[in-house]
Amino acid sequence: MALATKAVPHLMTLADLSPGQIQRILAHSYHLKRTAQPWLAPVQSKSGNQAKLKLRMPSQSLFSKTVALLFSKRSTRTRVSAETAASLLGGQALFLGKEDIQIGVNETVRDSARVIGGLCEGIFARVGDHSEIEELARYSPVPVLNALSSLWHPTQVLADLLTLQEHAHLFDPAAPPPPNADDLTSQRYRRLVDVRPLTVAYLGDSANVLHDMLVTYPRLGHQLRVASPENAKYRAPKEVWDRVVQLGCDKNIHWTADPRDAVKGADLVVTDTWISMGQEAEKAQRLKDFEGYQVTEKLCREGGANPDWKFMHCLPRKQDEVDDEVFYGPRSLAFPVSDNRKWTIMAMFDLLFGKWSLLERTKEAAEGPSA
Repeated sequence: MALATKAVPHLMTLADLSPGQIQRILAHSYHLKRTAQPWLAPVQSKSGNQAKLKLRMPSQSLFSKTVALLFSKRSTRTRVSAETAASLLGGQALFLGKEDIQIGVNETVRDSARVIGGLCEGIFARVGDHSEIEELARYSPVPVLNALSSLWHPTQVLADLLTLQEHAHLFDPAAPPPPNADDLTSQRYRRLVDVRPLTVAYLGDSANVLHDMLVTYPRLGHQLRVASPENAKYRAPKEVWDRVVQLGCDKNIHWTADPRDAVKGADLVVTDTWISMGQEAEKAQRLKDFEGYQVTEKLCREGGANPDWKFMHCLPRKQDEVDDEVFYGPRSLAFPVSDNRKWTIMAMFDLLFGKWSLLERTKEAAEGPSA
């Protein structure tokens, strides 16, 4: 069992963090990315091996530690990111699917939290109802990080934000482009560039990704324009909207049922699945309700989006949500976002599981991470 000397830190949603803490995570993600990527590059010569001897190792805060990946839902990006991130931090990830352990079958969530937390140093949980992860956190002796729940998806939105800052030049010509492989160790790219305030349009269901956007983007200076059908089940639930209002984010959120209205002036257009896991029986009705919401060049042109608008999707993507022209075209940042899942999860593992310092302000927050 963890030898805790202070309250165990957990993270359920970005609403629990201040803007400064969010920026610290993004800066640390970028630092870890720049530090780790040269180690992952192929070595083709003896001189290349010698060059690697001069590189700094990424944080090894998970050395000899194990992170339990407690996943009751399928995953590609989250699982692969978590397993590779734990390895880079010197630890290991132990995948525990719903068919692998007793939780919810022959053992309560409370007992499982204590057992797994007594054998591992962190729990990264991808669950169904949000109450499940709250109960895990209530009884776990080690930190619990939300990998996805019915209400929130904080690690996805962190990857979105990191991608926007790395691609700040797409929204401001004065900003430098992201570094290429030869620039990774250059001092010029030591810190992330702030992205200018954006108008962000979101088209689709009010699900966990949007919920963390609602409590985060306005606090970072961005405007949100959301389109979803006039039906309560497609709008933010009360427990989410209460957090939105509590944080004062509602003042910078425009909600409409018209997707063309939502994309007016948009610098960035975002969508997500209309049919989440567990909603397959509603597919026909949902496709009918979201008719006209597919992101296309035509929709954004007619709605008056910024001519240079960009597109993001958390994946997996279905063509009903966005057509091939946009998804595979030059506007799309979907795959850079997917790549960045690794680095933002790595930063969270380092700060939350490795160091228990996620909620602390340190020198890194002001000057950028140095180790």
